[in-house]
Amino acid sequence: MLSNFKWLRYLNYAIKTFEDISKLSGQEFRSWQRQKQWSIARYHYKNNPFYRKKIGNNFPEKWEDLPIMEKSDYQVDLEKLLSKGYTRKNIYIANTSGSSGHPFFFAKNQEAHAMSWALIKDRYSWHGLKLNSKQARFYGIPLKTTSKVQEHIKDWMINRVRFQIFDLSDEILEKYLLRFTKIKFEYIYGYTNSLVLFARYLIDNKIILIDICPSLKLCIPTSETVTKEDREILVKGFGLNVVNEYGVSEVGGIVAFEDNNSNWVLSAETQYVEILDQDNNLLENNKGGKVVITDLHNKTMPFIRYNVGDIGVLSEYTIKGKYPVLQKLLGRTNDNIRLPSGRVSPGLTFYYISRSILESSGVLKEFIIRQSALDTFEFDVVCDRDFYENEVKEIENQMDIYLEPGLKLKIHRVPKISRPSSGKIKHFYSEINS
Repeated sequence: MLSNFKWLRYLNYAIKTFEDISKLSGQEFRSWQRQKQWSIARYHYKNNPFYRKKIGNNFPEKWEDLPIMEKSDYQVDLEKLLSKGYTRKNIYIANTSGSSGHPFFFAKNQEAHAMSWALIKDRYSWHGLKLNSKQARFYGIPLKTTSKVQEHIKDWMINRVRFQIFDLSDEILEKYLLRFTKIKFEYIYGYTNSLVLFARYLIDNKIILIDICPSLKLCIPTSETVTKEDREILVKGFGLNVVNEYGVSEVGGIVAFEDNNSNWVLSAETQYVEILDQDNNLLENNKGGKVVITDLHNKTMPFIRYNVGDIGVLSEYTIKGKYPVLQKLLGRTNDNIRLPSGRVSPGLTFYYISRSILESSGVLKEFIIRQSALDTFEFDVVCDRDFYENEVKEIENQMDIYLEPGLKLKIHRVPKISRPSSGKIKHFYSEINS
């Protein structure tokens, strides 16, 4: 583990480097980013046997000829993925949550890790926050004792209070609310689904969070897609501005962060993002495809043209001529609906349709959709009453229109939604896709 002094040296250097990058003009910035893409790819080809084997004997002349890296590529012993000169003693190591179904360990050199924090510092400053601003963190925590202790130490060092999300019953949320009366939090951060559940609890009890914790400035939901309805609930329950974050931990953390004009700005200082079709061809802006990311600073592991498993859409315009804007995030590629007719539809679209109907009942707390068979969809719903026949019928009608006729619907009223070990909840789960 690095000493605090050494880590501060890395961080201060990263902050200075980040500021220098930010001062570049649009044309200078695009030239710098292109140079960094090729530089990091060539570095790993020269110094990383794993990546060299993936490419072959000849390094491509065209960027699009570099291979697309999949999550399964990294599911080997960590030592086999490291570039020359890096060992477990001089790198930062973490692991993905496994919410995509493909968990793995990843590593960064300390300079790259520090650049991730320099990015956070810059983006948070847009909204009046600092790195040490007091954070209320609704997040998972490792179950292993050693890892759990490390996370608590990190929480203390970074000035955040963790609210565990594995049990979010009303009794637990009441205790959580009490902490907001005693601690001067500056922002609330966490998984979208958990924050929405807490906001619903506040709304049901006619409480606005900022009224009891006036030091709060902002709400930052992350990890799970934020719908229009989610945002409305968060604003109503917390009384705060909501700033959406899209993060992928293994490629530098924040991928996109909302500015004060609600533009979802990509982290072009640390990553190069491509949107590709199923044949790995680059798509035009305004068209949805696979989100593929290159980490521009990580010399320890080759995250070059890495398919993160999400579907996204880029906007046609950029900020200051250099920062691309993420227009939409449409969910994960492994969460598509597959129908008896052979048709494939995005699972998240179905979730949106169903949610508008269930929301109108006024009794919904949370729900997920599971496709348990090719023709069967099961809703696990936490609510105050059973749904009326006409409400169920309306969902069935929407299934006929947006999917296809003849599908089966099962609604299960449950006391709570079981959370996986990561704490994350997805809106739609396919139980038939491998």
